[in-house]
Amino acid sequence: MYQHRNLCGDSIQLPVGKVVCIGQNYQDHIAEMKSQVAAEALFFIKPASALADLVQPVAIPLQHGAVHNETELAVLIQAPLCKASAQQVAPAIWGYSLALDLTLRDIQTELKRLGRPWEIAKGFDGACPVGPFVPQAQVKHPQQLDFSLTVNGELRQSGTTATMIRGIHQMISEMSHWFSLQPGDIVLTGTPAGVGPLQPGDRLVLQLADLLHLNTEVVAA
Repeated sequence: MYQHRNLCGDSIQLPVGKVVCIGQNYQDHIAEMKSQVAAEALFFIKPASALADLVQPVAIPLQHGAVHNETELAVLIQAPLCKASAQQVAPAIWGYSLALDLTLRDIQTELKRLGRPWEIAKGFDGACPVGPFVPQAQVKHPQQLDFSLTVNGELRQSGTTATMIRGIHQMISEMSHWFSLQPGDIVLTGTPAGVGPLQPGDRLVLQLADLLHLNTEVVAA
């Protein structure tokens, strides 16, 4: 069972809640997906059952086509936020980590073609592996964090939070006007370019500035 953890591996005393995500928050990813920038933010939710420990092997289903990596900064919420201003967001943040927004890309593409919701492509069991959280006090400039994903020794994704279309506080404020955020909820902040398929046996290295370094592997679910 998933539990929020800190860098030492100790449990964080917050409940396990939902994951609220933003799509299309990096211009280079919008371009690679041949999408268009919209005036309104694209928000969606992954259920708590999608959460998994990124320190453990990443288990992917093999029966639904391609499973793509989307590496994202994750924000752990520690206090309620409802219709909050951007200035009210910072005190409600426990800390930061990295997560994989795993996506069933073939399923998502077909559902988009049909004009149907694509939650099943984003919210399946294990669709959100997340790493241990760095306390907010240790992150001096969260809007200036470099992060990356290496697959089998090759750099696949490299981004910086400085190039987000919507900054961390702004997006969480906007989210809270649609979905009340509760202690233990996680916010995913979007992915840069470099999404691609994962295969069992792949070795992953995720790096968040000098704050977090994770090694894991991909296995069949």
